[in-house]
Amino acid sequence: MTDRLTDTERFYELLDDLELRLGGARVLADCNGRMNWPERGVYFFHEPGEVRAGARGGRRVARVGTHALTAKSRSTLWRRLAQHRGTARTGGGNHRGSIFRLLIGVALTRCDHLAVPTSWGKGNDPGAAGRQLGMSRADVKRAEAELEARVSRYIGTMPFLWLNVADVPGPESERGVIERNAIALLSVHHDQTTNWLGLYSDRNRVRRSGLWNNKHVGESWDPSFLDLMEEWIEKTEPA
Repeated sequence: MTDRLTDTERFYELLDDLELRLGGARVLADCNGRMNWPERGVYFFHEPGEVRAGARGGRRVARVGTHALTAKSRSTLWRRLAQHRGTARTGGGNHRGSIFRLLIGVALTRCDHLAVPTSWGKGNDPGAAGRQLGMSRADVKRAEAELEARVSRYIGTMPFLWLNVADVPGPESERGVIERNAIALLSVHHDQTTNWLGLYSDRNRVRRSGLWNNKHVGESWDPSFLDLMEEWIEKTEPA
């Protein structure tokens, strides 16, 4: 039997250790590719105003993610973070390359009682979305531009930590083990506040889990992933 509360407390104790090693959390709006990012890793986003229940309190994790879980993937940690951040120069972004952005975009519009752009989430790119809807690529980009910018501003303020997990790309990587077990553990620990933006999500798994995640929500977890985290924390350096 696993003890969810004990494992959750240890998880956050490990994140405290990681934050000390990194010299503090970062926010994406202040980050760029020239920083000393590890090639591969796992990231943990907090969200302003979202704290853990219980006597110890502290910020709670609202999104867990990684990258390069296929054998031929060349994705790096920074490239994945940059997809979530959006385009620094224009303030825009591409929600089709980031489920994180897609989910937050829908929740922002629902929170403000606005209509989600009809093209949001459709197609692999604006051109494909336009062909589905009888719109030009330019019209799709214009229709989505304001919401993409809002998403960039929102995600850009979310503090995050990253863990250097420098194993080879593939579905059995230790990055994948840490990601899926962390999501499984945290998604049954309902700490979200009544003001959490995710409560406006159109995804039941997001609303119920308190995480901007869909995969691995509600699954069982193997507490040995915490030992893996501890090992990799010792190998993680500031960016």
